[in-house]
Amino acid sequence: MEQSVLKVEHLTVRYGRTCEYCRNGGKLDKNTCPHCKTVWACKDVNIELYEGEILGVVGESGSGKSTLMKSLYFDFPVTEGRGYLRDYEGGEEEIFSQSLQQKKFIKNHIMGMVYQNPMLGLKMDYSSAGNIAEKLIAAGHRNYARMNDRVTELLDAVEILQSRKKEPPKNFSGGMQQRVQISKALANNPAILLLDEVTTGLDLSVQARVLELIRTIRQKFHISMLLVSHDLAVIRMLADRTIVMLDGRIIEQGLTDQILDDPQHPYTQQLVHSLL
Repeated sequence: MEQSVLKVEHLTVRYGRTCEYCRNGGKLDKNTCPHCKTVWACKDVNIELYEGEILGVVGESGSGKSTLMKSLYFDFPVTEGRGYLRDYEGGEEEIFSQSLQQKKFIKNHIMGMVYQNPMLGLKMDYSSAGNIAEKLIAAGHRNYARMNDRVTELLDAVEILQSRKKEPPKNFSGGMQQRVQISKALANNPAILLLDEVTTGLDLSVQARVLELIRTIRQKFHISMLLVSHDLAVIRMLADRTIVMLDGRIIEQGLTDQILDDPQHPYTQQLVHSLL
């Protein structure tokens, strides 16, 4: 059987000291313990992502989908659980327990992240070229000519004019900022791209261009992607498989068409029917 590029087992992220009630599986109020008020942002999440695949993650606000993404990129500490990357120590070494230095290595070489808010992924006062160069330098690149060639290639790939590469992203529209962020995330040929609500807040025509770009990048670079969205139209267009999250847990998963055309869980049925 094909080895997954990413495997996550029993991922749990919680905020609070917990009590005997919630530790022993007591009924939560959504994802919060009614007794000690501990928030279980992700609870016992298991996922596998395969080469060249786009795995969609859907759910309402507070369902845990962004917490899942940011935990995978080491932005949030993981309370419990294990993660393995095919391209890190052959998938043999658990990633969440690694040192800060090793986590930086993983972020700079194996994973790229595109945040919903471009201000989290870009330095708004640096030039667009400088943002990409920063990611290349972090991965150990020092040859100016080679870095410049890579910057040119990446900006071309996301359709940013070369005449604007010295401009800072703060001068750009939201859609262009997202495209610069995507180019930065791709700088070091990562095996996995994490996309967190990348079209939220964009005009429909701009959304369409960003989505088409994501599709093109998948074909060109054969990259695996984890795509978080609350928009089922985005998930239907891009995702091969989909997981549905509610209150920090995965409640349903399967092929995207199967999930959207024949949802089994009452929450997923409600989610799908709200769009019909």
